[in-house]
Amino acid sequence: MGRNGDVVAIIGRANVGKSTLFNRIVQKRLAIVDDIPGVTRDRIYARVEWSGKSFYLVDTGGFPNDDEPLLDAVGRQIARAIEEANVIILVIDGREGILPQDEKIAEILRKSNRKVIVAVNKIDEPMHEHLIYDAYKLGFEDVVGVSAEHNRNISNLLDIVVAHVDEETVEEDEDDAIKIAIVGRPNVGKSSIFNALIGEERAIVSDIPGTTRDSIDTVITYEGKKYLLIDTAGLRKKSRLKDDIEFYSLLRAERSMDRADVVLLVIDVTEAVTEQDKRIAGMVFEKGKGLVVALNKWDLLPEGQPKLGDSIIKFAKEQLYFTNDAPVITTSALSKRNILKIFDVCNEIYTLRQTRIPTSILNRMVRDIVSFQRLPSDGKGRFLNIFYVTQVETAPPSFVFFVNDQNLVDKPFERKIINELVKVGNFRGVPVRVFWKNRR
Repeated sequence: MGRNGDVVAIIGRANVGKSTLFNRIVQKRLAIVDDIPGVTRDRIYARVEWSGKSFYLVDTGGFPNDDEPLLDAVGRQIARAIEEANVIILVIDGREGILPQDEKIAEILRKSNRKVIVAVNKIDEPMHEHLIYDAYKLGFEDVVGVSAEHNRNISNLLDIVVAHVDEETVEEDEDDAIKIAIVGRPNVGKSSIFNALIGEERAIVSDIPGTTRDSIDTVITYEGKKYLLIDTAGLRKKSRLKDDIEFYSLLRAERSMDRADVVLLVIDVTEAVTEQDKRIAGMVFEKGKGLVVALNKWDLLPEGQPKLGDSIIKFAKEQLYFTNDAPVITTSALSKRNILKIFDVCNEIYTLRQTRIPTSILNRMVRDIVSFQRLPSDGKGRFLNIFYVTQVETAPPSFVFFVNDQNLVDKPFERKIINELVKVGNFRGVPVRVFWKNRR
């Protein structure tokens, strides 16, 4: 799994409040909560600390009905969660009582030889306490009535959980990792690349667009460096968001970018670069993150036509001209083409994003610009004068130019300055921030 510490998995049939319970425990809105059954499809991990102990809490998809198209895939995900877990929280709906599907899940869990705690959810008031007793029919010793929505008896549930968690605390393994968010439109192969990178089926891969709705984290080590991979939901245009699920998925994908150092933008090579791809790339730069582009499904191109591949790469670079010549990798999750190269290129972009240029080199650049470039003016004979420049931040690289009047700076000149900085710092695929300040 790539993490240390015990794992506690939340399991149950659809729409019993598993995601609400998960969010209540981790005190973050990490799982999508909606009244539509079966919203959570992939497993989500979060670190939880309670009473001096740490563990990883796993939210799983609702146990599938026989007629669901993702029956086999979701079933495998739940089976993997059971396999990885030390403790399992079986959530049932106290208002509905024990249903045949609850009994079916309980039978599977009894065979798992895991510690099982039954959380009878939706026990909102003391008057509902009598609804708990039915749960003992499932054959487990520990039963607790909770209300995830109203935060009732959650601490009691956690006390029982940590009683079965090892004393060893979980070491934080994310702080020194290079964080890579894998983003792109739905169905371009993000989860396939994610799975190829980590070498196991962690995100559900399906031909149904939009299968991955939540962000999934995995920490792995490659050639001595630690990487935190974040697989995200497909990004759609906001005008095409059909329901709250898509809306929250969009927000989550954007928040995943916020957490990342480098964003891997996956593009379906058979569809070239779309307006949405350009919008996503622009969002990456707005957030100040490094960018690497993966032209995926390269294996679908006809063989023996190298010029076709060259023209596709050229077209992609032209369409993404504003990304400071972001590196483009041709990939295939199916054939594993250039999959490991992703680590090397993302590491390179991560390093560039941390680069600091000496002030002496920056001011030499300014002298060259002043000598050979006509500076902007107000049209009345008053020209911009640049006194000096200094780098004030990294990640992303940010520079302050001290001038006589910042109002004289126009957009073309600022773009010229950014291009020069990109050349000096070799900031390909890295956004550059430029600020103008009057010297008093």
